Amino acid sequence: MPLLELRNVRVSYGRVEALSGISLMVEEGEIVALLGANGAGKSTTLRTISGMMAPTSGEVVFAGQRISGLGPEKIVRLGLSHVAEGRRIFPGLTVRDNIMLGASNRRATRRELNADVEEMFALFPDIRPFADTLCWKLSGGQLQMAAVARGLTARPKLLLLDEPSLGLAPLIIQKVFEVIREIQRRGTTVLLVEQNANMALSVADRGYVLETGLLKLSGKASDLAASDEIRAAYLGGRAA
Repeated sequence: MPLLELRNVRVSYGRVEALSGISLMVEEGEIVALLGANGAGKSTTLRTISGMMAPTSGEVVFAGQRISGLGPEKIVRLGLSHVAEGRRIFPGLTVRDNIMLGASNRRATRRELNADVEEMFALFPDIRPFADTLCWKLSGGQLQMAAVARGLTARPKLLLLDEPSLGLAPLIIQKVFEVIREIQRRGTTVLLVEQNANMALSVADRGYVLETGLLKLSGKASDLAASDEIRAAYLGGRAA
């Protein structure tokens, strides 16, 4: 049984259909990349999975339970964490406090929270020196790392990552994707929305390609990376 399955999901913004009956699945332990141009429906897909939007038809099934129609708070408690585009970090709180907020779905003691934060600083050593710094003072890369750390303190079975490389320098992007690999090694499944198709396919096991609300292609990440169609559209040229 897949950890996550979307079955013929349709989503509309008023009269505009953003997702036109998409079906996809994510197996436990995978990194799955969701690719596509701006406006293809990638972020809408993640928002629908995490309960921020309700499908007009179809269903979302997580860990064997139908979750379409549930609110985000209930979905988080089931073990699904969403790091949305734009990071949504609280600028007036410290890095430490923002990370602790990720555990709000759990009944954790202060000692457990402190242990969680220390684990995140071990995973993200670049933000450890800023533990007690207000987040408005951080760079974009540091904020992205804090956002992912906050998502992980929920101890999710599945982590949804929306454009983690957006606006970051190449060196920082490399570090973020190294952490994504480490997250998988530690046992968390990842569904990754990313416009940097090269980076996404370099860490993913499988991928799906969305185009104007429709799933156009799917397959192993290595096959998609070698596809002339994918290379022409997203990777800057055709395969040799």
